[in-house]
Amino acid sequence: MRIKKQIPKAVCLFFLVLVIGCAAPPAVKVDVLPGYEALFDNRKGWTGADGAYSVPLREDLTLWLFGDTWLGDIRDGAHVNATIVNNTVAIQHGLLPSNAAVEFYFGKTATGNPGAFIQPADGRGWYWIYHGRLTPQGLYLFLVQIERTEEPPGSGFKIIGTWLGHVTNPAEPPGHWQIGQHRIPWGHFSSSANTFFGSWVLRQGPWLYVYGTTEDVVDGFHHKFMILARVAENRLLEFDQWRFYVKGSWSPDFAEAERLCAGMANEYSVSYLPSLGKFVVVYNENGSSRNIVARFASHPWGPWCRPMDLYQCPEMSRGKDILCYAAKGHPELSVDPNELIITYVANSTDFYKMAADARLYRPRFIRVKFKKAENK
Repeated sequence: MRIKKQIPKAVCLFFLVLVIGCAAPPAVKVDVLPGYEALFDNRKGWTGADGAYSVPLREDLTLWLFGDTWLGDIRDGAHVNATIVNNTVAIQHGLLPSNAAVEFYFGKTATGNPGAFIQPADGRGWYWIYHGRLTPQGLYLFLVQIERTEEPPGSGFKIIGTWLGHVTNPAEPPGHWQIGQHRIPWGHFSSSANTFFGSWVLRQGPWLYVYGTTEDVVDGFHHKFMILARVAENRLLEFDQWRFYVKGSWSPDFAEAERLCAGMANEYSVSYLPSLGKFVVVYNENGSSRNIVARFASHPWGPWCRPMDLYQCPEMSRGKDILCYAAKGHPELSVDPNELIITYVANSTDFYKMAADARLYRPRFIRVKFKKAENK
């Protein structure tokens, strides 16, 4: 059952969605988190970005990873004296908005102007930073390498590769990080379809489960599917040790990776909900949609139940040019085992509208509380 009516921003919603394939789907309660949004509502410096992955560094320290980022000023609700760089990071001190503070970091170009925090070692294109994971061997960041094409603005880019960034001194402030870059051999990139890993990294026991996306392009529409790799946590950089899930076993051939569920996005999250005893994947339906949805499974590889609606992004009511994407969970921010804090981004296909409306293109926060459905 789809939610037909837009969810008012200030209203908490409690509903139960019946989902084919889930024996007992949970009830959920959703509310917005203006306190968290205020942490990223800067008027100067870092003034907006998409992506918004997070990685726990300590119990009270969270790393934020962003894609394209506005740097400059906000005046009368618009970006002025501004530039866009391709990635930035931030450190959040404290978990609750009431006692948290966020510091933002970016890089510099060869001429001393603001630049991306991480730039490709091979000099081609730029990086968007996806998910990462802190391990005893250091901090690892998945980097999606992008290059421009001749397509119209906003769609004129293509993925040309993926890399694994290795921060060997993550205890230092980001401005002092030493970052090695290692090309990931597993992937396929073309105008007809892309296959890559790094959408999410889940730790379970000695394993890191590295989620990715493969796709079919039909009549210009990208149909995306979840795929999954596994590697021992202490061997993440040993790419020949990666194994890929296919029909209940683990194959050394990434081309055999099974399509675990459809309608996916490039960016999503997979986390474990102790209160339900289930894994949950969160994403914007079909990559870009007003609908933020979830699927549940008993194992990291599934089988995943049919999607259930969690929330409808209200920003899309502002016009046909508004799109919402990049929905994902942040389990390290959740203080209650029954909840998951989720971010998403609202953007415009009209660059000038996005530049003139600083309410767009910054993380939006919601909290979803789950309750196990009672069997009748």
